[in-house]
Amino acid sequence: MRRVFSALQELFLDTFFPSFCINCGREQSYLCQDCFALIDIVVRQYCPFCPGPTVVLNGRTCRRCQPSHTLAGLFCAASYDNRIVKTMIHRCKYAPYIKSLSKPLASLIIAHLIQINKLACSKEYICIPIPLHKRKHKQRGFNQAELIAKELSTVLLSTMISDVLVKTKSTPAQVTLKKEQRKENIKSAFACSLPERIQGRRILLVDDMFTTGATMEECAKTLKHAGAKEVWGIVVARG
Repeated sequence: MRRVFSALQELFLDTFFPSFCINCGREQSYLCQDCFALIDIVVRQYCPFCPGPTVVLNGRTCRRCQPSHTLAGLFCAASYDNRIVKTMIHRCKYAPYIKSLSKPLASLIIAHLIQINKLACSKEYICIPIPLHKRKHKQRGFNQAELIAKELSTVLLSTMISDVLVKTKSTPAQVTLKKEQRKENIKSAFACSLPERIQGRRILLVDDMFTTGATMEECAKTLKHAGAKEVWGIVVARG
């Protein structure tokens, strides 16, 4: 019954509130095929923490950075320097919100996984979104990382769990802080509420953006300490 209601709701919205491409304004979808083609999908994997950047053939954090970091590696679909990508992320997470942009944002990640031949193996992982603090979640009404994770899990045929990782401390926005300040700001801000659900499992930690990696690294530490076997980051863009 819920699926029927959801389908009817989507049909109503598509009929009376049609979507327009976020870039060219063409009616039909929030990202038309022509504008999708203007986005360079990343065809390699890079070390999440090297400023280089350093290409890593196995997709993992490079040998130099690996000893001091928990995150196994990073899947990143595009560059935040692309104007269309930047606009989509901004319009999804800032008012006036366009929550439906989570679908084309997730499609960029899928395109990246196809390019690097990692789509099939991704179904072995659990998708876990980077959480918002409950106060911020209530204020915004949704978590854009959770919306993207939901879309990804549907295509990857993997499980998405949104309540196993929680943010226990309200922190200032990372975007306003420098690299070292970000690490301190987010330290001990997360907890694993249901460790039994991730014991020995591989995790895809989903977010919209990866900048310094401070938030994702802190989440990876939390999940590994709770018993996760391996934690990878997966994002739309890298800034």
